[in-house]
Amino acid sequence: MAGNVSGAREVVQRHQFADYLNIGTSEKANWVLMGVGFTTLDETFGAESESEKYVCEPSSSSSVVSYTSVFPFEARLIKSQDAVNALYHVGRNHLTGSDAEFEYCRVELWDQKQNASEPVANTFAARKFLVSAEVSGVSGEKKQSMSGNLNAVGDPLDGYFNTESKTFEEAAA
Repeated sequence: MAGNVSGAREVVQRHQFADYLNIGTSEKANWVLMGVGFTTLDETFGAESESEKYVCEPSSSSSVVSYTSVFPFEARLIKSQDAVNALYHVGRNHLTGSDAEFEYCRVELWDQKQNASEPVANTFAARKFLVSAEVSGVSGEKKQSMSGNLNAVGDPLDGYFNTESKTFEEAAA
């Protein structure tokens, strides 16, 4: 049945996330879509908790104390795809430290920014991360695939990403 029926489930699908990698610098960003070539690009929140049991209680109490976000990826090695090539060069050239870091935006295309109850064109809720690229390897008998992780460095910034101008705007505190 077409259309949105009241009470209908609107399950978010994978294509409603857009992932962008800044292959430029913080000062002169060059955000490229991580789309064609990527066969997997997931998110693991990595919540870490601690438990403590007090002498007066029969059960332990748990509390989330930190997160270690990881974005596992797999991509076909396609020469014309800038994001794929930028990540490939990290592994190929054994880059480490800040040389292996990128800004990364995860955009939620189902959550458009509103301004006075009007949607803001091409602008969606997003989180910007600093990530270190951990490229595991390249494999395949015919088509070459690359796999690895984008490991979050610190906490993400909440905000909005404009998919036309390819700019990130931090949300007001």
